[in-house]
Amino acid sequence: MGNKHEPELLASCYDTSLRIAEEHDLKSIAFSNISTGVYGYPKQEAAHVALSVIFRHLQSGFQGEVTVCCFSEGDKHIYENALKEYFQKE
Repeated sequence: MGNKHEPELLASCYDTSLRIAEEHDLKSIAFSNISTGVYGYPKQEAAHVALSVIFRHLQSGFQGEVTVCCFSEGDKHIYENALKEYFQKE
């Protein structure tokens, strides 16, 4: 990762997508592990960015279902571990 505000840009991607979903009253939205493939964003950091934005929208009233699609067992474990951290915060 460089110094080009990558965490903010990644968060904006999730935030914008969720705001559009809300504006159109979508019942569900799915995300892949954005930027973690050829762009090389660190997967664990990307999971935390994604989940922080998703949880913020859910807490502010988003009623839709949010799915995160993982491409490998390793990716799945990263999200499972990150989710545990979010549930422990509450």
